[in-house]
Amino acid sequence: MWASTVERSWIKWVARLLWAGAIMGVLMSIIVIVIVSQSDLPSFEELENPKYDLASVIYDSNEVPYGKYYIENREFISFKDLSPNIYNALLSVEDVRYNSHSGIDFRALVRVAIKSVILRQESSGGGSTISQQLAKLLFKRKSLSGKSSINRAMGLASIKFKEWITAVRIERRYTKEEIIAMYLNKFEFINGAHGIHSASEIYFGKDQKEINVEEAALLVGMLKNPALYNPVRFPERSKGRRDVVLSSMLNNEKIEQPLFDSLKAQPLNMSNFNRSTQSEGIAPYFRAELTKWLKPLLEKPEYHKPDGGVYDIYRDGLKIYTTIDVRYQKHAEDAVKEHLKEIQERYWRVWDRKNPFTFEAEGDQEALRKEGLERRIRDTDLYKDLYDKNFSEVSKKSVDKFGLELKEPTIRKLQKDREYVNQINSDSRSEFKRLMKDGLWKEISSSWQNFTSEVKKEFDEEVEATLFSYEESGVEKRVMSRRDSVLFHLRHMQAGMLSVDPRTGEIKAWVGGPSHKYFKYDHVTMRRQVGSTIKPFVYATAIGVQGIPPCQTFNDIQYTIAPGDANFNVDAEWSPSNANGTFTQNKYNLYQGLLYSKNSITVRIVKELGTVEPVRDLLHNVGIDKFERINGGRYVVPEVPSLALGSVDLSVLEMTGAYTTFANDGVYTKPTFISRIEDKNGKVVYQSSPEKKRALNRLYNAVLVDMLRNNVGGGFGLGLKVPAGGKTGTTNDYADGWFMGITPNLVTGTWVGGD
Repeated sequence: MWASTVERSWIKWVARLLWAGAIMGVLMSIIVIVIVSQSDLPSFEELENPKYDLASVIYDSNEVPYGKYYIENREFISFKDLSPNIYNALLSVEDVRYNSHSGIDFRALVRVAIKSVILRQESSGGGSTISQQLAKLLFKRKSLSGKSSINRAMGLASIKFKEWITAVRIERRYTKEEIIAMYLNKFEFINGAHGIHSASEIYFGKDQKEINVEEAALLVGMLKNPALYNPVRFPERSKGRRDVVLSSMLNNEKIEQPLFDSLKAQPLNMSNFNRSTQSEGIAPYFRAELTKWLKPLLEKPEYHKPDGGVYDIYRDGLKIYTTIDVRYQKHAEDAVKEHLKEIQERYWRVWDRKNPFTFEAEGDQEALRKEGLERRIRDTDLYKDLYDKNFSEVSKKSVDKFGLELKEPTIRKLQKDREYVNQINSDSRSEFKRLMKDGLWKEISSSWQNFTSEVKKEFDEEVEATLFSYEESGVEKRVMSRRDSVLFHLRHMQAGMLSVDPRTGEIKAWVGGPSHKYFKYDHVTMRRQVGSTIKPFVYATAIGVQGIPPCQTFNDIQYTIAPGDANFNVDAEWSPSNANGTFTQNKYNLYQGLLYSKNSITVRIVKELGTVEPVRDLLHNVGIDKFERINGGRYVVPEVPSLALGSVDLSVLEMTGAYTTFANDGVYTKPTFISRIEDKNGKVVYQSSPEKKRALNRLYNAVLVDMLRNNVGGGFGLGLKVPAGGKTGTTNDYADGWFMGITPNLVTGTWVGGD
């Protein structure tokens, strides 16, 4: 009896405790919801008008748009235009009770807790509703990285509550159909695919209304994690996820068993994948350079937003007005391709059976050339994809355990020489040493062996390669190894071309090569030896500083500058020959010396000057910084007499800018390619102003212009159809070919050579 009474009392006590706990749980939930609902949730106005990233547009000098920077360059679709296959796949795997809940699916949350978390059943589906997922996309959650486990857990709980409340608010503001359309329009499917319409076009080359069941399943499968289930980089993983979606569609009676069996057996078909890239459209080399230039400019405080933030060219809808004239640009691109095609045909005739990586190369030189080839192989997308495939998992372990992401150059050097660890940046050196003593290093080394084996197999195997071609299609197909295809492209001649208005400095055309898709390196900004194109500045110095009249003659003989001569700082005799190796013994005035590009006359002028410093000063005044140093501290503009013959590495951009002096009455005008930048409301953020400096006396400059006109007149007309001046230049073995041309309204610089 007593025991029974005690047992009843104990049961009542437990029941009261459970009721109290339940009431406290409800009260705590209400309190948390109230607190969270008063915090930084989106307002009703924000829910009515969600913000989308705005593309920034690039305009030419006539305000013709010719490029964009964007995160979300998308076409919006309405629900009525949505493919039924996408709709069925979406609801089957993401939110099967979508049409019956009000933003939160509590049954799904219980299922996730039991099946997904405890039993690890991926096919059981997620716990977030489509409305919650839209809330995540529209209103980004704060990062919890760096917080303690408790703070991270509390933060995650707070975020979830906020997402639930926002999802319920979204459900009240929009119809079910509108929510689905908003979600699929907003989602980023990577590879430049923003929204379901863009994703369908990029991955499958078709409108989303035409998408079939397995294609819909693949795209819907990417909603879970587009980077992880990227069908281009990880086809097997993506196929597995696609099949999970198909299985959900089968379980929810959206497809039947025979169709499921048939579709599951099909491999991924990515043959129509076509990602829009920077290489497409007009002026791709210029747009790439513009991208690099804009970021540091907009980071300067004077160009910040009114609230102090930094403008984002991919999100803030800027209008970028450039000096490029699309009409000039098209002519320039056509001219480069036309002339390079002719030059390339000559190249093949001479070099077809010779390998430039071994021809007349021995020892260190051959090793350097081969390393150049290997470096180009490492730059290919295939090489990078193979690295990701072999190291993505082990790299994650390295990050989790040591905070080290495995970069290919570092691992390559460590596999070759373990002592390289002592040369690693001091911030991570100790962690790398710990990693190399850990058992994980053995797994990394094994992955490296697999990786190098795959690289050799993939690059040595003969395949049908898609190669650059000057034909109308721009490509040709050949069977060759991928290694040979890299070599094939390396053997193509390259060019850089720039056109500038000398009065304003505005760049009108910029061509960095024959095809940005196949040759990313910009030869407008690349430095190469300029050869005889430097000589007009030597002659201008002789006339302006030394007072040598242009009609004065000098003998075409070999001149020598020896140690101890004036202020030349040479430690050995310098006795250059003419380009053809002969001397005529005849007399030449400055007009003739520049016309025939006689090294002998230029050397004699330098001897008359007694130093190259006045030449360096003039170059400095025309935009070439004589104080700049490169390669171990040497000056870009060297303090040696060989400077006068072009032994200086400069870019097409620098040389074209310098030649604006001759075309602009002796006034140097710094080249510029931006006129102004406006924000989305039309407020001017940045306005350029020309930088000008008188570099040459007008009289002396007029003499130089006449000499440059003489260079391209008569029998040296060079095919020019308008009155113009100019100067050619070549370097040893014709490795570099230059031409600088001037008219009163346009200066054009060109370089042709090989990488």
